[in-house]
Amino acid sequence: MKRIVIIDDEPDARQALKTLIDRLCPEAEVIGEADGVQSGFVLIRQCKPQAVLLDISMEDGSGFDLLDKFPKPDFQVIFTTAHDDFALRAFRYHALDYLLKPINPTELAQAIDRLEPALPADYSERILHLLESNKTQKLENITLS
Repeated sequence: MKRIVIIDDEPDARQALKTLIDRLCPEAEVIGEADGVQSGFVLIRQCKPQAVLLDISMEDGSGFDLLDKFPKPDFQVIFTTAHDDFALRAFRYHALDYLLKPINPTELAQAIDRLEPALPADYSERILHLLESNKTQKLENITLS
């Protein structure tokens, strides 16, 4: 399941996105919504989404201000905005897509389809365990030689 949060200061825009995702993307789930930069920051840290649908211009700052709070984000970003003049800047932030409002349902579904598959929650722990096991094995081989 692709875990998504929506950050937009317009309640109608958030509801429209949620409705489209529920209708068109059965593999995706909206796990939270926020109405600005500060509430979005808290939401992302709490929910740890796979992707963020992010407006650019909000009352308490910009979507770029929010992304600046995450030097190495572990989520993908799809911008959803009425502003067509920030696309280049959005892609400098490694945006997966840049969708203009009103959102085209087909474009939204295609963007969500392109999201990287989610890794299992314990993925990092399993990798660390494998690395430690490999390191121990190599040390044992050296000692026996």
